[in-house]
Amino acid sequence: MPRNLGAAARNLGVAMARTPYVAFSDDDSWWAADALPAAERLLDAHPRLALIAGRTLVGADHREDPVNQRMASSPLGRLPGLPGPSVLGFLACAAIVRKEAYLEAGGFSPLFGVGGEEGLLSLDLAARGWHLCYVAEVRAHHHPSQRRPPTGRRRRTEQRNSALIVWMRRPLRRCAAESVGLLRRATRDPGTLLTIAGIVRRLPRALAQRRRLPPDVERLARTVELAEARN
Repeated sequence: MPRNLGAAARNLGVAMARTPYVAFSDDDSWWAADALPAAERLLDAHPRLALIAGRTLVGADHREDPVNQRMASSPLGRLPGLPGPSVLGFLACAAIVRKEAYLEAGGFSPLFGVGGEEGLLSLDLAARGWHLCYVAEVRAHHHPSQRRPPTGRRRRTEQRNSALIVWMRRPLRRCAAESVGLLRRATRDPGTLLTIAGIVRRLPRALAQRRRLPPDVERLARTVELAEARN
């Protein structure tokens, strides 16, 4: 593309794909040889399954990405008939999506760039009655590039996008709590002011897309948040 679209560039790839399912990879990740046939069988067998979050193995020694355990022990449990625990998040480089569901939910938002962009798509798929599951047997390999943004910048981007997602989909009391939390954090970490500035710049566009979650999906989101807070 003429300019870097960030995560939203995947939307173009999905729109152009001629297959019912699309497996994402980044330039530093790839799928195990048996992953895509296994995912295809599962998606064929479960017509309301929108996304398979695969198991991510990191580096040459195949270390478990910490997100694997979090998804395997998801507080949302495992619905009868589905191939794995239900999740409201995933790693984009280890995800396989149903094209129909992905396009229906609008794909990745161009508002976010790269960093935590999966959160909004997860909520929007669930809000439309689609399922997302973690399936450990579907494996992706990830050898993180050494040419990555500084850790602090990445953390600020993820904080910014997390806050924007709250403003776009969650109740106003949750939006207020998120804002208060950021302001308190800024008193201890001045770098948080950069996060807040990024939120303020994007907030008008985020609010133009505000749409409350259905009550059942809001309950799921709250369940995940409470579990993360306990851990």
